[in-house]
Amino acid sequence: MNTRNTPSDVRSAVEKAALLIGIVFLLVGVLGFIPGVTTNYDSLSGAGHHSEAKLLGIFQVSYLHNAVHLLFGIAGLIMARSIPAAKSYLVVGGIIYLLLWIYGLIIDFDSAANFIPLNDADNWLHLVLGVGMVALGLLLTRRGQHPDHRNSLETR
Repeated sequence: MNTRNTPSDVRSAVEKAALLIGIVFLLVGVLGFIPGVTTNYDSLSGAGHHSEAKLLGIFQVSYLHNAVHLLFGIAGLIMARSIPAAKSYLVVGGIIYLLLWIYGLIIDFDSAANFIPLNDADNWLHLVLGVGMVALGLLLTRRGQHPDHRNSLETR
């Protein structure tokens, strides 16, 4: 059964965006488990601020953090199959990342509240991801952004 609103050979811009972001999240989730790409890999922990592992030597990660990236990636692949689902993935996912950015600003990085774990680089990335995902979800579903204009009207 085809759950997409478009013919099988045509994807809307919002579906393409959700698919691309899903692929990037999957890639980041996998890379977080690869020694060398993730520095201090031997300190990778399940959760909490004690993990000193850093993806690309910049972004603090843990098993939980990597698993979240993988789940966001899988969600993106699944939700990229229809315009309404792709829009929801981008907008709701973006809001989640904006909330995570705010959370990262509020907590003390050395406290138990930093269970994901987060650092300043993660916070900046979460801000950019949040704003970018929400913007893509909203801008790419405006009237006339879909190859079949009638289908884009049905998503509102």
